[in-house]
Amino acid sequence: MHIPERGPAQARIGISIAVPEPWATVLQEAREDFGDPRAATIPPHITLIGPTVVDEAIMPVVWKHLEKVASETPVFRLHLRGSGTFRPVSPVVFVNVVEGIAECEQLELATRSGILAQDVRFNYHPHVTVAHELSDDALDRAFTQMAGFDAAFDVTALWQYEHGDDGVWRPQRRFPLRGA
Repeated sequence: MHIPERGPAQARIGISIAVPEPWATVLQEAREDFGDPRAATIPPHITLIGPTVVDEAIMPVVWKHLEKVASETPVFRLHLRGSGTFRPVSPVVFVNVVEGIAECEQLELATRSGILAQDVRFNYHPHVTVAHELSDDALDRAFTQMAGFDAAFDVTALWQYEHGDDGVWRPQRRFPLRGA
């Protein structure tokens, strides 16, 4: 995972859809079981905007932007099922989003505009990572074991996370979806 450097008076943030309980615990425990050292530092989520550095002084503008996006986005159903991988391009195994893909894509585009406009290295592909930068054996095991995963829930909010000096991503602010 690429973590950009930040300077004084800056925050390293990410914008995501949080996976709710009980599935968050199931996915986090699976990631730990596969030996991913990031399991305890990254809550299960679907990324909308990856690690981004912003000046702390503009955080109120960022929040206003996210409030606007959330106010225009209706609650939607998200269904996670089965496993996928980005190998050989990237050593990642993930749980697939099989319902709610278009809604995630629209939400990603809306959040990645205005004050948070940025270029991306790869085309957006909503997913929940369960193994990252592990041995081929561990990635194979993750792919096989997560093939039967199945969970569905309503997405009711997007979240702004902050990456701490201790390497932990923590939810900071919730933006309820309120679109018609």
